[in-house]
Amino acid sequence: MDVRRLQLLRELADRGSITAVARATHRTASAVSQQLKVLEAEVGVPLTERRGRGLVLTGAGLALADTARRIAVAIESAEALWLEFAGSPQGTVTVSTFPTAGQMLLPGVLLAVRDEPGLEVVLTDHDMPLPDFAQLTPDYDIVIADSQGIPAHWGEQGLRVVPLMTEPFDVALPAGHRLVEKSVVRASDLIDEDWIGAPVGYPYDRVHERVTAAVGREPRIVQRVMDNLIVERLVAAGVGIAILPRFTTRSHGNGIVTRPITGLSAERQISALLRADRAERPSVRRVIELLQAEAARVMEGYRTVGEPRTPTASIPVVAAAGAGGDGARR
Repeated sequence: MDVRRLQLLRELADRGSITAVARATHRTASAVSQQLKVLEAEVGVPLTERRGRGLVLTGAGLALADTARRIAVAIESAEALWLEFAGSPQGTVTVSTFPTAGQMLLPGVLLAVRDEPGLEVVLTDHDMPLPDFAQLTPDYDIVIADSQGIPAHWGEQGLRVVPLMTEPFDVALPAGHRLVEKSVVRASDLIDEDWIGAPVGYPYDRVHERVTAAVGREPRIVQRVMDNLIVERLVAAGVGIAILPRFTTRSHGNGIVTRPITGLSAERQISALLRADRAERPSVRRVIELLQAEAARVMEGYRTVGEPRTPTASIPVVAAAGAGGDGARR
């Protein structure tokens, strides 16, 4: 079996269509189909079957795609061992981030990369309407993802998950609100409040579900907004209260006050998500180390001074076109 054909099968398993594989591998769809037919002839069993207008993998195809993943890991591991003899990690590492993680982690990481000769980070920002960060891993070496717990399908797809940090969620209140006098708030304190909610399915929205379970009544959500800066302004204006992430809420002392929630789980895990073969590359491993170090500094900086750490130096960024633009910031 040709390793390159095996990798096309793996790409079909990850991307879901011949068209997507062709686009990612800079081939025509007919060329991809032809290579997969040759692979089927080599192994002697059907690897794909027609379903509707597309192709899906058979059981044998899925098993062989998983084998292709393991082969890719072995190849990258062998190359990594050789590169370690050649010196420090070098090359370009592509990173996808959602906005608030980028605000916290990428300035410090990009400053640190300045001191790593031959290592370059190319950054793209994404903020998906319904986040499934696994779908970005075929196109980026590292995908910075947030979640509540680790979704089962990440492991089922053979992805590596590297924990970076846990960020608590707080209740954001307008200055002068009756709950500002409390050092922490309970779910029962939040009954009858107007809320600025997040889009359904986002991590912040799941905190509303826990509040509902705790008090037996759904929160009264008057608006749903994805951009945290807009949420902060609405809270400051007194339109409602909101759930916001602790380290990246930037209006502390400017019309809003945040308070921790006690009695229910209100936090998110921020992780680096990547294909197992790419995790073997020395350059990727080095950027992961820098992300972990920066996450630790962010958390320590908040514990020390009560505000997120914000580098002030000018930072040159090598950036690809992001999907989120100037709109959604989560």
